[in-house]
Amino acid sequence: MSNETLRRETEAFFHAQIPITRAMGVAVERFDAEALILTAPLAVNHNHLGTAFGGSLSSIATLAGYGVLWMLLDDRNCHIVVKSSSVEYLCPVHGDIRAIARCPDETTFAAFKNRFGKKGKARIRLHVTIEEGGETCVGFEGIFVALKE
Repeated sequence: MSNETLRRETEAFFHAQIPITRAMGVAVERFDAEALILTAPLAVNHNHLGTAFGGSLSSIATLAGYGVLWMLLDDRNCHIVVKSSSVEYLCPVHGDIRAIARCPDETTFAAFKNRFGKKGKARIRLHVTIEEGGETCVGFEGIFVALKE
């Protein structure tokens, strides 16, 4: 499957299965061996101060972590859930939201996939940043669990 097809498939999946993503205007900007990048317009995700709403920032960061695991695992019949997460708001986001979920290193992901294959359940810690103008505005860390259907 081409990268563009995977990008479109993932965006369509988010909008169909997680309806808030449609309202938030979430788009898949890019996915490659390094990261998944999601975007959302400030116009529908702002607060009373005209900056990005904290709930939108947390949501898109969670979705980016979920999405990078969904894309890497490439098992459309498994369920992915968030076990725990933490968000650190470092500075306001004044423009469109850009969440970057970095792919885990090969060793970590291989161990995760091996456990998932053997047990039908595995968890992994993922990191996401929301950046603007080269500055990290939000840091997110989450433990995601994949479960065989």
